Amino acid sequence: MTDVLTIGRVGVDVYPLQTGVSLREVSTFGKYLGGSPVNVAVAAARLGRSSAVITRTGADPFGLFVHDALREYGVDDRYVLAVPGLPTPVTFCEIRPPEDFPLYFYRFPKAPDLEILPSELDLRAIARVPLFWATVTGLSQEPSRAAHFAAWRSRGRRPHTVLDLDYRPMFWTSMETAGEQVRRALAHVTVAVGNVDEAEVATGTREPYAAAEALLEAGVELAIVKRGSAGVLGMTRKETVEVPPVPVDVVNGLGAGDAFGGALCHGLLSGWPLERTLRFANAAGAIVAGRLACAPAMPTAEEVEAVLAGGSLRGDVSDA
Repeated sequence: MTDVLTIGRVGVDVYPLQTGVSLREVSTFGKYLGGSPVNVAVAAARLGRSSAVITRTGADPFGLFVHDALREYGVDDRYVLAVPGLPTPVTFCEIRPPEDFPLYFYRFPKAPDLEILPSELDLRAIARVPLFWATVTGLSQEPSRAAHFAAWRSRGRRPHTVLDLDYRPMFWTSMETAGEQVRRALAHVTVAVGNVDEAEVATGTREPYAAAEALLEAGVELAIVKRGSAGVLGMTRKETVEVPPVPVDVVNGLGAGDAFGGALCHGLLSGWPLERTLRFANAAGAIVAGRLACAPAMPTAEEVEAVLAGGSLRGDVSDA
């Protein structure tokens, strides 16, 4: 049986091979599998979990590349279908370490991953999978929004039903509209994870403890707020855990959250204590922050444990 099933955004990341410069000055690029829920599935697979993804591509060469890459990373692509007439999205970024990584999404006229229909879902598989992962982007348009709620209804808030608060303002008409949909979704999930900005969209507050408490009040059983250089806060109704950041010379911070997500899946499915889970996820995110790409940079469990044993990670990590 599949351990981890994710749903939502997919695309092809076209990342510059020169750093610290504008896209207008870049001369060479690398092509990588992209999209947050897809990267989470890859990260979980790299940690030994069987994973699959529900998404849609265009009927084009980039769509075929998505299938090739998923299979290469050991992710089941049976639920990845093509939507005629819509191109597979591409995403460009500028790499300006340590904290500036502007993204440029080309998802026009509409991203095929927003064309997931409720009638196309394997609800039996969704209901039975031990961990189901979705992101806020999938709530931004129909019919994807209806498909997400149909999936959640089939699970009946079964553990572990995770919502990544992954808020991208360019996909929404307003923060208020996004907040309304996120709050609807929180009643159907057991875990919510996001950074301070994303927690604010969901709860209306940027204060991490208040945001985590608001997420619990909305119905989740575990709230995780990522605080960047301040570390990570995890909260349940019985315990509150803070873990410090792992020092790293950042190369590209864009894939760190997805590595964190895949490692979070691994920790939850392993039944680890919350502190161990968050430390493991934090280390996985740090490893990928020290690498250029996202999907191919996802670490193995041995790599993560080595970082935890050493306590730091500085400038010694290259792309996997």
